Amino acid sequence: MLEFFAKRLATIVPTLVFVSMLIFGLQQLLPGDPAVILAGEERDPNVVAYLHAKLHLDEPLPLRYLYWVRGVLQGDLGVSVRNEQPVLALVLQKLPVTVELALIAMAFALAIGIPAGIVSAVGHGTAWDYAANVFALWGLSTPNFWLGILMILLFSVQLGWLPASGYVSPFEDLRANLAAMVMPAFVLGNAIAAVLMRHTRSAMLQVLSADYVRTARAKGLREPNVVLKHALRNALTPIITLGALELGTLLSGAVLTEQVFSIPGFGKLIVDSVFNRDYAVVQGVVLVTATAYITLNLLADMAYFLVNPRLRR
Repeated sequence: MLEFFAKRLATIVPTLVFVSMLIFGLQQLLPGDPAVILAGEERDPNVVAYLHAKLHLDEPLPLRYLYWVRGVLQGDLGVSVRNEQPVLALVLQKLPVTVELALIAMAFALAIGIPAGIVSAVGHGTAWDYAANVFALWGLSTPNFWLGILMILLFSVQLGWLPASGYVSPFEDLRANLAAMVMPAFVLGNAIAAVLMRHTRSAMLQVLSADYVRTARAKGLREPNVVLKHALRNALTPIITLGALELGTLLSGAVLTEQVFSIPGFGKLIVDSVFNRDYAVVQGVVLVTATAYITLNLLADMAYFLVNPRLRR
């Protein structure tokens, strides 16, 4: 097991190096000159030249990349050219919002998707199976922004139960925070729940037909023990992988959902930064997102050893 994790950790460093090169290189393909945009409408040549020198835009691309990597290794992701704030401070300001939204959305997805997949697999060919598949099809086919608008019209405009938009810190008012987050979290979790349901159903159908499940039933074990203890545990491996990837997607920022509900998270931050040609912020946010993806995949590998005894041997 230690050898396996050592190999996994050894792949993280070259992966991050490649990702950093990709992030920095693709960023340079965006149209427009940041110095010209920041110089204002007059675009004074002296101001543009000063900004080129300040942002190292007049130097070769490999040298600019080395400047950026050196800063990242020192904990400096750069400074936003739009508001003169450190990128790390902006990331730390927006990250808790996105993390909270992602965790609540994933809780919705797990609470809905996995039980629906189990019920669908156990009742294969019954009305419960068809109902679960209809739910999955609905979840996969419904656009997030459309569902969000409908929920705002119903629960905010018509019923007045929940706020239509905005964000309140949980440290200021926990109740108001949960009220503001429940609708966007459900919108995001709904689509993920549909995906989890389909994968759980597929994995459970394969496991329920295995010999050891038939043996467990032949020994007289109760059906809930057979399904939850023997079948589900062995079907969790692909579900863990999918859950880690979906959580990484949520941490990268749900752009449309955050825009609909005015959630000040990563999605809104990166959209504003792209429109403003704020290269440092875009690079910092994408690098943090890529690191989160890699970390979650490593955690998923660790979870495999907890649910699958064969890997521990």
